[in-house]
Amino acid sequence: MLGIAELLIAGLLVAYLFRRLRLPGLLGMLLVGLVVSPHALGWVSPAFLDSSDAFRVLALVVILLRAGLQIRRSALKQVGKSAILLAFVPGLCEAFAITFLAPLWMPLTYLEAALLGFILAAVSPAVIVPMMIDYQSRGLGMKKGIPTMVLAASAIDDAVAILIFSVLLGVYLNGQELFSGVVVGLPISLMGGVAIGVGVGYLLIQLFVNFRVRATQQMLLLMALAVILIQLEHTFLHFSPFIAIVSMGFVVLEKQESMADVLSDKLSHVWTFASVLLFVTIGAQVNVHLAWSAGWPAFVLIVCGLLVRSAVVLLTLANSVLSMRERYFVVVSFWPKATVQAAMGAVPLTMMAGLGMNTLPGEWILAVSVLSILITAPLGAIAVAFSADRCLKCYE
Repeated sequence: MLGIAELLIAGLLVAYLFRRLRLPGLLGMLLVGLVVSPHALGWVSPAFLDSSDAFRVLALVVILLRAGLQIRRSALKQVGKSAILLAFVPGLCEAFAITFLAPLWMPLTYLEAALLGFILAAVSPAVIVPMMIDYQSRGLGMKKGIPTMVLAASAIDDAVAILIFSVLLGVYLNGQELFSGVVVGLPISLMGGVAIGVGVGYLLIQLFVNFRVRATQQMLLLMALAVILIQLEHTFLHFSPFIAIVSMGFVVLEKQESMADVLSDKLSHVWTFASVLLFVTIGAQVNVHLAWSAGWPAFVLIVCGLLVRSAVVLLTLANSVLSMRERYFVVVSFWPKATVQAAMGAVPLTMMAGLGMNTLPGEWILAVSVLSILITAPLGAIAVAFSADRCLKCYE
């Protein structure tokens, strides 16, 4: 059985080979995971994957903090309206399309299809955030704030999808009220996340400045508090930890830019390690046989969802200052799915089995979620990388 060291070496080597072939390195890491998974060669045990949850949480924390530390208020003002529309409208339309189409081809009720829809509606921060930060550092699309717009919109998109999924799951399993859960819970969760993130960010700045905390210790404290925020999500505090963590980084950048630059640099080094474990373990979780068992209906459903999202993104940007090439780049930036689908795909099945319910709907939801990773993670990553150099202008 392979351990962390062997997986790191294999992931880094294959990622390097993929980059030499002008393909995103994360595809190589996913491929390593697929090959060594318990569902393929079996070189990684299911127990190891279960114990790797903590690594994935840390990787997610690094992603969100890096996103927050790159979102400047000036750029956000420039793209504010477009970012807000992109954060809500395309994802909701994709989820609604899947909700209405899935029962036509699969043994799912509309409520079960809605669970699937909001799992698939979340874009992958693990794919999008590092790529957008790279384009920012290279000056691609910065005059119009395109990477910032995608970063901000994708963070909110994920928070909305996860919250609505959680409410729908409560409705399905426990008869929780749908209206109050979404209409009341969504704004409270988003605004609560911003408030908590901003508050914690201000307190940390005062701590770092007044006590002259070293940069490495600052980074560790940021990461530790971010993990605590994720753990507090399901307590009496109703807020989005995604939004809270991004807001923490945003406040640090606004109030202490030099500090933010140092923290961002240190987190980029941590990401080199965390990204390998994240994408290799995501790949190792994917059961290719289960994905294929969903057949053509799942493939068509995923493609239809992407087409609806893409069309709505173009409509959302119709009155923007972006050129058609830049709009195409934004469209493909919202294709990749991996992190959220890997984390949430099995949740309905697990809950149904625990309550002694019919597990067939849960099996379909999991199979389609897995297939969405296999299709959209490589397709989206390649499309984003291909279009960035061709569609975005460089502004050093």
